[in-house]
Amino acid sequence: MRRWDRRSVFVALVSVAALLAGACATSPTQPSGTDGSTTSLSVSPAAARPVELPRGGRTVFPRFRMVALYGAADGGGLGALGLGTPDDAARRLEQQADTYARPDRPVLPVMELIVTIADPSPGPDGCFAHPTNLDDGWRYLRAARAHRQMLVLDIQPGRCDFLNQTRRWQPLLDQPDVGLALDAEWRMPAGAVPGQQIGTVSATEINTVTSWLADLTRRRALPQKPVLLHQFTPDMITDRDALASPPELAVISHTDGFGSIPDKTTKYRALNNPRLHTGFKLFYTEDKPLMSPTQVLGLQPPPDFISYQ
Repeated sequence: MRRWDRRSVFVALVSVAALLAGACATSPTQPSGTDGSTTSLSVSPAAARPVELPRGGRTVFPRFRMVALYGAADGGGLGALGLGTPDDAARRLEQQADTYARPDRPVLPVMELIVTIADPSPGPDGCFAHPTNLDDGWRYLRAARAHRQMLVLDIQPGRCDFLNQTRRWQPLLDQPDVGLALDAEWRMPAGAVPGQQIGTVSATEINTVTSWLADLTRRRALPQKPVLLHQFTPDMITDRDALASPPELAVISHTDGFGSIPDKTTKYRALNNPRLHTGFKLFYTEDKPLMSPTQVLGLQPPPDFISYQ
């Protein structure tokens, strides 16, 4: 109970701050990416009220269950989100999300877009990862907004730390309807190459990112942001009990990995962190068989965030 009381106090405070500062009276801008000029992004006018989530309110849970399509803007090679245009993806996402809608808990659809991709070669900065085009992020955000959906930016950092790889995406994270996903599978220790071994990250490194993002959210009087922590082995995130959960963020322990239903449900129970919200990932082709929405919602506890790759 104390956790939700703290979040309620936070929401009230930032709502007052937003009203006083007129934080929602100005439209966010989109960098052109070439000449430094900016163009206005279309947002709903809300001059007399704080910015809200796409389907209302300023806190993610427990009001909504989030359902996502995962992938990169690559034509579908890294996941279902990349198939077709961003608007095509938004329509398919809406159909998938609707299968989880229940009278007592509506869904908030999410596009989980990989924006930093791990590589088998070091690249110019030695990170073994490369950022994608910022313009792709804006394209998916425009499509998400047209359908009242959220965008979550997925980071595969390679050998570089999560914070530096995340900060480059601040123009998008400044937006009220953009969250973050940290994919520890691709956080490589020194000497390791993505794809040749499973990565790992400490709770301390994750906490530096969530602290930075919570501060950004608070300063800009933004709604609560979802933050996914992908994991499918116990040691992928070390010192998990030390993970912070700032009230500005909805931090989600997201059980990843494909396999049989018994394997997936056992892993979900083992990796569940009672201090965080719950997440569960499904794979359209690799899961044998693919669990139905009824089966997913039968997990204990039922996941707050469900994604499809």
